Amino acid sequence: MFPSNNLQRIAKNLKLWYYTPRILGSMIMYPRNIYPQILDAMKHFPVVLLTGARQVGKSTLALNVLENYITLDDITVFSSAKTDPRLFIENLKKPVVIDEIQKVPELLSAIKIDVDRKRINGTYLLTGSANILSYKNIADTLAGRMVILELFPLSCKEILAKSENTIDIFFSSKPEDIPLSAVDNKSIVSQIIKGGYPELQKIDMQKGRYLWFSSYIRTYIERDIRDIGELRNIDKFIRMFNMLAPRSGNLLNKLDLATNSSIDVKTLDNYLELLKMVYQIYLLKPYSRNVGKRFTKTEKLFFTDSGVLSHLLGISEYEDLIASNYKGNIFETFVFSELLKAVNYSERPTNLFFFRLLDGKEIDFIIERGNSIIAIEVKLSQTVTKEDFKNITYLKKNISNLKYGYVLYMGDRILPFGKNLFALPISIFF
Repeated sequence: MFPSNNLQRIAKNLKLWYYTPRILGSMIMYPRNIYPQILDAMKHFPVVLLTGARQVGKSTLALNVLENYITLDDITVFSSAKTDPRLFIENLKKPVVIDEIQKVPELLSAIKIDVDRKRINGTYLLTGSANILSYKNIADTLAGRMVILELFPLSCKEILAKSENTIDIFFSSKPEDIPLSAVDNKSIVSQIIKGGYPELQKIDMQKGRYLWFSSYIRTYIERDIRDIGELRNIDKFIRMFNMLAPRSGNLLNKLDLATNSSIDVKTLDNYLELLKMVYQIYLLKPYSRNVGKRFTKTEKLFFTDSGVLSHLLGISEYEDLIASNYKGNIFETFVFSELLKAVNYSERPTNLFFFRLLDGKEIDFIIERGNSIIAIEVKLSQTVTKEDFKNITYLKKNISNLKYGYVLYMGDRILPFGKNLFALPISIFF
């Protein structure tokens, strides 16, 4: 019977590819830590949606799970699907990958009808470069029939073909036993500037990376934004997008941003929502449990890739970053992106927040799992002092569930600064 045989074949191929990086021609096929989740999801749901930004590797990943593949980027396929979605779905050979499903969201209703008529797990693997659940009238279409998985740009561990999860290490290891990679600071900074998009990993020339980022913003971000939402003035949108860059890692002040972008707050909200839908920015919520009503309710803005952020800020090499007024923003954005990937790929439910009280006390990141939390401060320096732990110490005195507090820094040793407080090298991500 199809489900059993097909999933056995998927499991075999998946296990081999997940643990072994491959090179096809000039293309490096990176193992992705989300693979086991895809396999498990296809065992239990008829529809799996793999979503994420353009060029993060969704199509490559999907093609290594199922051989039968169609893309709605093909104008003929697009026209056929648009003309009669139900007939299009009925005539597909299954199981099937449907790439760029957001281009014809009407297909989801047709898929629902097909699934309800004959529910077979692992039938559809959909990919999308925009969060289709944000579309009107779509969120409930496949409720109970579809699981959604998010794919991000490559993590540092994926680039190095390592399968361990940093968040799992934080919660399961004693700090003094955490394994560290031998990686020098110039290599770390180089990776921060390069970011995590797969194509960037094989471009060594500064000019080549500049052209790739410029093309990516123009070709994909602008085009996808036009495809999914109302964008009447592209110039104002691009100006706002560039003004977001220096604000990555900061509280989102909408009035200030709207004023400086010469747009109203309603238009700004629309632009921000569109950028969230194509996975270019993320609004991080504040941690509020057990701290009364003294915490800020404002979200913190982050770009999802430190490479895109570095490009927008005109940073392309080590010396640029070290001399930049925004080096702290970029460093914190890099840490955020690595934590976000690890949280999403973790086997156990985990949440990511930041902490800030109205009196200004702030901790860069709070990671919550079950009844325990880990507090993380980020410091772009090779030295750490007791003063760097002052806000974590404050939190520790006021809550009972702090497991560990870390200051991530550019040094190479794990050092204690009190009970359950440690300086931890940034190489934990490598």
